Amino acid sequence: MQAALQEALTATSHAVERVLEPILAVPPGSEARVVEAMRYAVFSGGKRLRPFLVLASANLFDVDRKQALRVAAAIECVHCYSLVHDDLPAMDDDDLRRGKPTLHKAFDEATAILAGDALLTLAFEILASEETHGDPMIRLELIKSLAHASGHQGMVGGQMIDIRAGEGGSMDEAAVCRLQQMKTGALISFSAEAGAIMGHAGKKARHSLQGYARDLGLAFQIADDLLDVEGTPEETGKATGKDADAGKATLVSLMGVERARRQAGLLADQAIAHLAEFDERASLLRAVAHFAINRRT
Repeated sequence: MQAALQEALTATSHAVERVLEPILAVPPGSEARVVEAMRYAVFSGGKRLRPFLVLASANLFDVDRKQALRVAAAIECVHCYSLVHDDLPAMDDDDLRRGKPTLHKAFDEATAILAGDALLTLAFEILASEETHGDPMIRLELIKSLAHASGHQGMVGGQMIDIRAGEGGSMDEAAVCRLQQMKTGALISFSAEAGAIMGHAGKKARHSLQGYARDLGLAFQIADDLLDVEGTPEETGKATGKDADAGKATLVSLMGVERARRQAGLLADQAIAHLAEFDERASLLRAVAHFAINRRT
């Protein structure tokens, strides 16, 4: 199943890039530089996990694949914007991302800020298009849900908490879990639920996918924190050991490596349990839970 998952992730990456390629065509004017920077952020690899979750959840409800791919492209734009801004000197101050110089190093800080801003707004332009869904109420719900997941109640709020923690704030396990559910989990939750939104799914199915995404997101973040402790820059494509150097509390630092690894496994199992009603249709979603905690990148 892991081989099938890897094949599906690769196919998702290619399909999303085919959607974004014409949208991010470089114009002839002076604004070309910001589009080139956007392309640098989007077409630089990555797991495309969030787009994959959109497509896999859409498949559960027989959503048109072309429409689902547009939502997948939108979420990838938001994710890439977040990485660009996270890497800035004012945030995490990283020089390496996906094995390449970060955007502000490859271009400059001002261009990186503008490219991130443009990717975020592009995501909502994509969702607002009739090509994404014929029902304006579905488009509105997608826009509202992504805005909630991306903003101060989701990813941005989680980043703010993370910054304050890095400034010397003390955090216990519950506080770290809340941080990660906002910073990482919110976009994963939107991705897993997007197919249900597009497919007019009922409350029970949506609740199941929300539970799956909640546990998956936290398991994914624990695995990320383990890689920061145990991985190498060659494996991860970015600097490691930064959380410890900054004195940031993570579930790994609070629990210890072995307990954190066990907790990630339990969360992956819980995520899988939420998918019981979907039978074999959710086999790849189940495989993602194992992939999330066993990956080396």
